[in-house]
Amino acid sequence: MNMIMLKSKIHNARLTECNLDYEGSIQIDTIILEDSGILPYEKVLVVNASNGERLETYAIPGKAGSGEFMLNGAAALKGSKGDRVTLMSFCLCEKQDAKKLRPQIIILDGKDNKIAKKKEI
Repeated sequence: MNMIMLKSKIHNARLTECNLDYEGSIQIDTIILEDSGILPYEKVLVVNASNGERLETYAIPGKAGSGEFMLNGAAALKGSKGDRVTLMSFCLCEKQDAKKLRPQIIILDGKDNKIAKKKEI
């Protein structure tokens, strides 16, 4: 049996910009993206804790060390600069592999998107 499992999570990010005139995606500081285990162009679920919106899009790498989290395209209508968001990516795996899976969790400081904590669960 295949199961959909949490692979990566970035918690407590702040949106730094929302750009409607871009073709789509969420742009994320490359360092944070790499530390989370989310690959460029990987599908992500974005949960906006400030307004309750949820959306699926794909991650693209932003400038390293910038702390940027920018919603682009139509997704920009689901958030505002300063909103607090959580991003999650998932993987499909067999039940026996799911039991061994250790998701990568990045917790940000909630202010300027600096990494406060990294862990596997």
